[in-house]
Amino acid sequence: MTTTRYATHDDVTLAYETFGDLETGEPLLLIMGLDFQMVWWPDELCAQLVDAGFAVVRFDNRDTGLSTHLESPTTQNPWRALLGGTAPAYTGTDVLDDVEAVLDAVGWASAHVMGISLGAGVAQATALLRPSRVRTLTSCNGLPCTVSPLRRLAYLRFGVFRELARLGDPTTREEAIDVLVAIWRALSSPAHPFPEQWARQAATLSHDRSPRDPRTTQRQLAAWSRVRLPALSTVRAPTLVIAGEDDPLMKVTGGRDTARQIPGAQLRILSGMGHTLPEHRWPEVVASLRELAGHARSTTS
Repeated sequence: MTTTRYATHDDVTLAYETFGDLETGEPLLLIMGLDFQMVWWPDELCAQLVDAGFAVVRFDNRDTGLSTHLESPTTQNPWRALLGGTAPAYTGTDVLDDVEAVLDAVGWASAHVMGISLGAGVAQATALLRPSRVRTLTSCNGLPCTVSPLRRLAYLRFGVFRELARLGDPTTREEAIDVLVAIWRALSSPAHPFPEQWARQAATLSHDRSPRDPRTTQRQLAAWSRVRLPALSTVRAPTLVIAGEDDPLMKVTGGRDTARQIPGAQLRILSGMGHTLPEHRWPEVVASLRELAGHARSTTS
């Protein structure tokens, strides 16, 4: 059972949890994607990372879980936010301040940073704008964070959005949990058995911690719509890019283009993997992170 702790800066509080020995383990910060709470990083995956020598920190992004939730207009238009047409409630720079606040709270001057989906973009931006805090960068199921809002559309597969649109708005706790499970199913690889039991446990915990606010999608997307970033070619942290071959949301070109733009980046395209990290791929992912951390140590020693 993990203990939830809190980091603060300005008017924002960020909930986080730790696994392993923060003093002796290789520091690894996990950044979750759009709308999802930190509990969607499986405890079992975190345990495998600890066994591989890491100390792991995961946290609720602002606007999710037990972290501070912001306010925005009642209208919901994620597409407008994605294309830069929504005034942000906060900026990507504020999100990077959140990352640093969590690192400061656990006493880490720097860490290996891994992000998935939108979290991959946050991880990339951290490496670009706060490079001293990033030992290595792992970008999973993301796209280049520097592309224009319109260009982002070219990386998306749109069939999944039709599926998500049919879910409707839940009115009870049970329906809300069912919707979360259905979203996770839609994002998972259709070529591999769906982890129904685990997804329902994660969905139940997520809902009971903090019911999903659909407006979060718009706020989190809008935060990055007007942030100017330097070219990914300026990233100096050793980098691993992971892409799911069966990702129903993001084309593999998102990973390929990210790796192509970052000097020396390694690219892993994993079969049987969608927009989530399935259990059968954990050993390979953990081994890749271990190898990347070892490479970082060898280049700085």
